[in-house]
Amino acid sequence: MLVPMFWMAGALWGADQPQFGQAWSRNMVSGERGLPERFDPATGQGVRWSAALGTESHGTPVVSGGRVYIGTNNGEPRDVRRDGDRGVLMCLDEGDGRLLWQLVVPKREEDPYFDWPKSGISSTPTVEGNRVYLVDNRGVVLCLDARGLADGNEGPFQDEAAYFMPRGTNTVAVADPVPLGPLDADIVWALDLTRELGIWSHDAAHSSVLIHGDHLYLNSGTGVDNTHKVIRTPDAPSLVVLRKSDGRVVATDGLGIAPRIFHCTWSAPSLGGVGGRDRLFFAGGDGVIYGFDPLPASFEPSSGRPATLQKVWQFDFDPSAPKSEVHRYNGNRAISPSNIYGMPVLHGGRPYVAGGGDWFWGKHEAWLKCVDLEGTGDVTERAQRWAYPVNRHSMSTPAVEDGLAFVADSMRVLHCVDVATGRALWTHELGGEVWASALVADGKVYVGTRRGDFWVFAAAPEKKVLSTVQLDAPISGSAIAANGVLYVATMKRLYALNR
Repeated sequence: MLVPMFWMAGALWGADQPQFGQAWSRNMVSGERGLPERFDPATGQGVRWSAALGTESHGTPVVSGGRVYIGTNNGEPRDVRRDGDRGVLMCLDEGDGRLLWQLVVPKREEDPYFDWPKSGISSTPTVEGNRVYLVDNRGVVLCLDARGLADGNEGPFQDEAAYFMPRGTNTVAVADPVPLGPLDADIVWALDLTRELGIWSHDAAHSSVLIHGDHLYLNSGTGVDNTHKVIRTPDAPSLVVLRKSDGRVVATDGLGIAPRIFHCTWSAPSLGGVGGRDRLFFAGGDGVIYGFDPLPASFEPSSGRPATLQKVWQFDFDPSAPKSEVHRYNGNRAISPSNIYGMPVLHGGRPYVAGGGDWFWGKHEAWLKCVDLEGTGDVTERAQRWAYPVNRHSMSTPAVEDGLAFVADSMRVLHCVDVATGRALWTHELGGEVWASALVADGKVYVGTRRGDFWVFAAAPEKKVLSTVQLDAPISGSAIAANGVLYVATMKRLYALNR
């Protein structure tokens, strides 16, 4: 099944935004129009509605079927029966922001590095029809009913009450379950990546599920332990494929990446049409970009055990970096392996990827790179089209449109790059660190900072600042657009904005 051409060119105007980025390609570009050039929550200018979240919200919202979904924490409990530190997925009404239901998941308690305090649910959900797919803060892949429990408890999973309770031993609830109600989430099925596949979560479980045919593709989130120097589960997969209907594991990458992971498996997979065929792209925790053949739509492993994806090619994002005993370089700001936080973006048959030395533990060197896809095997020496240096690190997924690539770095700068030459057309100091990705929509570039500033630029080869506004809290997630509305989440509040 080839990628629909309207997604290759840009999202449909007046459409839902059911996952992170533009369809399978993950490009941070939207075809929405009529979006605001400026807004001001203090006066209400441009604010359709706003909704309180928790006290930390690191996820990016999505919109589907009249509902808005966003991950947050339980710092401002909506259900006093479920208080304390937990991960939360809120489902809000698209029209007015009222709460329709919420998923409230207890923290993992063995080690804070599995599920960092107050971080909530940081994964971005993916919605298809009446199903919501999410990796929660416990590293469990969940299939949720988009209508919650208001219309009854769908199965086969029936034990929501116990799942929503804290667990002193990580498996057994420490008190009697709270009775379920219509504002609770309905879990259809669940797959625990730790128990079933030996994943070692680091800091937080984080992913953005990619749907292709009958399957779900996701990064496992496996990484180092609390010493930041040991891979406890070296056999754990980095890329996982599940059957959409019931969560059964049908395939993994099978490449043995884990021992080479410098920090964690941050990046979710993307997919695009190359040479008349679909190709799956995945940035491993070893700083290598892999290309795979996706599974046939109704694939089932013949042996009863997970199959191995067919690798087509690989491209080492940082070929001069250390490749063995990688954790010897922890804290080395001059020499270290590289990794990739954002996702590979497919545009015009080429991947665009931002990455480089690890922000927290590695070197101060990073790039935006464009790769040609000719050939098979290890294409590192011949595939790089250009490499544009950014400042120190980047956690962003690029936005590529009309010959321009926009990417922010974590050192407060937004870059506009000519995709033909790989040269900067302009840059701008944003005044705050950027953990999010820039969004291009309606001729504008939208990007927020950890200082709480939200910027709007013209999406053009000449720099033009259209507006900036100081919001109520830091911004970690990316802005999205759906059905003529711009959505911007701070750590504490979600804003629905229009002209």
